[in-house]
Amino acid sequence: AVVTITPTYTGCPAMDVMAADIKKELLEAGVPEVEVKMSLSPAWTTDWITEAGKRKLKEYGIAPPEKTADIRALKGEDPVVECPQCGSKNTVMLSPFGSTACKALWKCNDCLEPFDQFKCL
Repeated sequence: AVVTITPTYTGCPAMDVMAADIKKELLEAGVPEVEVKMSLSPAWTTDWITEAGKRKLKEYGIAPPEKTADIRALKGEDPVVECPQCGSKNTVMLSPFGSTACKALWKCNDCLEPFDQFKCL
C-alpha cells in the first residue's frame, strides 16, 4: 500500500514520526507492504480538516480553525477564537507561536486556561 501525506508546513519536523506511525499501524493491521510518500503539492490547507477532525481537536483541547482566512486576517485583526475548555469567545492571543509552528497560543479570559489554536492555513 502507498500512503501519501502532506505536511502543514514544508519543514514540519513531525513528518518522519507521522510516516513511521502510519507504517507501523498499517503493518500491525496486516497490510504486507507499506510505503509512505510525502507530497508538497497541492499545499496542505486547513480546509482539508473534516468536521469530525475539528471536533477531535477541540476534544483534545486545541481550538480548531473556524474556516479559511477572512478579511480580518488581511487587515491584521485577530480572529475570534472559542475556548476549547469552556466555549467562551472571550479569548486573547498570547503569542502567534504555540507548541508547534502550525498553532498559536491563546488564553481564555473567562476560565483563564491557556490553549493552542490551530492556525488557519
